[in-house]
Amino acid sequence: MESKLITYSGPGGIAENRDYTVRARRMGGKWEELFVYDVKVDMHHVRHASMAMFDCSGTIEIEVTKNEGTVDACVIRPLSRGILYAHNDNTITFTIDRPQKLSVEVNGDRFHNLHLFANPLEQDVASPDEPGVAYVKPGIHRTEDLLALLMAVGTNGSETHTLYFGPGMHHLEEVIFRIPSGKTVYIAGGAAVAGSMVCDSVSDVTVRGRGVLYLTEFGRFSAFRGVRIIYSRQIRVEGITVIDPPHYSIYIGKSEQIQIANFKAFSTKGWSDGIDMMASSDIEIEDVFMRNSDDCIAVYASRWDYQGDTRNIAVRNSVLWADVAHPMNTGGHGNLHRGDVIENVLFENIDVLEHHEPQPDYRGCMSINSGDNNTVRNVTYRNIRVEPFELGQLFDIRVLFNPKYNPVPGKRIEHIRFENICCTGDCGNSRIGGYNADRRVGHIVFKNVMINGKPVTDAESGNIRLLPFVDNIRFE
Repeated sequence: MESKLITYSGPGGIAENRDYTVRARRMGGKWEELFVYDVKVDMHHVRHASMAMFDCSGTIEIEVTKNEGTVDACVIRPLSRGILYAHNDNTITFTIDRPQKLSVEVNGDRFHNLHLFANPLEQDVASPDEPGVAYVKPGIHRTEDLLALLMAVGTNGSETHTLYFGPGMHHLEEVIFRIPSGKTVYIAGGAAVAGSMVCDSVSDVTVRGRGVLYLTEFGRFSAFRGVRIIYSRQIRVEGITVIDPPHYSIYIGKSEQIQIANFKAFSTKGWSDGIDMMASSDIEIEDVFMRNSDDCIAVYASRWDYQGDTRNIAVRNSVLWADVAHPMNTGGHGNLHRGDVIENVLFENIDVLEHHEPQPDYRGCMSINSGDNNTVRNVTYRNIRVEPFELGQLFDIRVLFNPKYNPVPGKRIEHIRFENICCTGDCGNSRIGGYNADRRVGHIVFKNVMINGKPVTDAESGNIRLLPFVDNIRFE
């Protein structure tokens, strides 16, 4: 396969990190320097890390130079990628043979690391010159003006279908932009939009590109999200990056047929989860990288104005990094009066790079905590690789009463499967437990689960505490 490389300049007016100089090239080609974004990480002690990205296919050479201090050691994660590097003074070089999302960590530092995103080549690349595309130059924009552009009809009668934010810095005066049905918002590589995209009671909407939604300047209690999807269907989010939203990176409420692909996000503020969904169904999340200061992925039923069950959720081929709380969390919220059902949830081919939670009740790389009379069933975790984490536990499966969030305990957890799971390092003390004789956990299967290379054949070998009101736990 012939290798291809597409790079983008920095937006201007956005924070740049100079810890590293990063270059990339096709095999034997000309080196191209990448713009390195400053991305804040963690919540308890916010620090400045680096992020660079490009699009590619085939084999790409990468060169990373640490600009201050010395390079004594380096690791490139996820470790499952098996990437080796060459080291010469303060420069490391390595190759990749396909698009992937990596963390380059020098001298064991996970908080001033380089996040390197090698995106796949775009399909059906939008062109600012084609009919039906409204090009937006960098600047300050009123949402009514943007809507007028998007709803305009050309002289030949053709409708505008795409709003194209060109390279550079964009500010939305009203912060949020409500996208009409049947429209696309394209954020080009090298573009940054200081604002939030909203899909409210619409269908057939796409938000895509290789640019960023830049929310780092908005205060925590403004509660803006990167992308908000509510009461909507047939929505796709692809290729963009969200930097430091005050609230969730993607927020999904009472919606269906949602696709999220090649999405990247960083957050540091309290309650700034990655992708959260409430009372929604038929959601496909593919190839995302989430580094969040709260849950990376959370699957809930009823919450706030969004009422109903949640089902048919798939998260695949992704990298999750929880500086705080859970990488994967299911079951916490529902309708306390009638009870909801959360069912048919799949997490598959996931690398967990961190899990750090000081509060014992909120631990668990793979957590199912049923509250609010919820029934959680038919959840599968398959091909999950958990790297050494700072503080937490591997599994947490409980029907519980959490008075901070749940006026009543959950109802039941059943038919949960863990298959091909490996954890290295101190994987903590996991737990499985019901609430009482009527609110139980049952039918849990552990198949080919490994901790530090040793098979988990029973609860003791898996450091799993079996609490009361648990039935039918199998180890295969």
